[in-house]
Amino acid sequence: MQKILFVGAGSMAEALIQGWVQQEVIPADHLYVTNRSNIDRLHFLKSQYNVNILEMKEDIFKMDLIILAMKPKDVKEAMETVRPYISPDAAILSVAAGIAIDTIENGLGSRPIARVMPNTSATIGMSASGIAFNSQVTDIEKALYLQMLEAIGIVIEVEEDKLHAVTALSGSGPAYLYYLLEAWESVGTEFGLSKETVRKLMIQTIAGSAAMLQTVKDEPTVLRRKVTSPGGTTEAGILALENNRFNEAIFACIKSAEARSRELAKGE
Repeated sequence: MQKILFVGAGSMAEALIQGWVQQEVIPADHLYVTNRSNIDRLHFLKSQYNVNILEMKEDIFKMDLIILAMKPKDVKEAMETVRPYISPDAAILSVAAGIAIDTIENGLGSRPIARVMPNTSATIGMSASGIAFNSQVTDIEKALYLQMLEAIGIVIEVEEDKLHAVTALSGSGPAYLYYLLEAWESVGTEFGLSKETVRKLMIQTIAGSAAMLQTVKDEPTVLRRKVTSPGGTTEAGILALENNRFNEAIFACIKSAEARSRELAKGE
């Protein structure tokens, strides 16, 4: 694909641009950006990553791949804007949460369409992405999409309906971990540790735990029990989590996010 246009220039668009450019997956001069009205944002992306700003709507016809990267509520308006100019040969890749392939087909016509749910860790080549395709995406195009996304992390093909769960788990997952780190920092400072000290300790704890899961291959339950000595500090902490219904909170978190993804798919 020679020319790729991002319609929408928010955090997810920047994560993909930064990942592809810095990982040398796609040359910056092959990437174009446009959005509804924030020209300052476009100039920021141009200065930061050396991508191109789409100058005229007519140039949309020259694009080989259109990436829908706007907020879900803005998808309909964005598709109405680009539809008169889009080439019949152009493919679509959507990173808009909850927006169904059928909706994109209705908005932009019959063509190869893929929906992907990456996360913002794409900026450092560590995204966890789920992807689904419509029937018009060829095996060659599938391989190309997967190659593009594997260069910025892992990507797993799923049925489109399962993307709601992917969105709730890995798409939103970084925010949940950052929220947890915020809580750790708050309680750590109550014990007299500096926020910087707590952050260093907990970032390494998260990284080490993730590495253990990848390296040792034991189930999380097994690894947890190895850390939890009877009558020890970890057991006391686990009991507090159980008493405060930690599992129920996590279930509610993921189910709420998954349900919201489904609502977005219905235009609610």
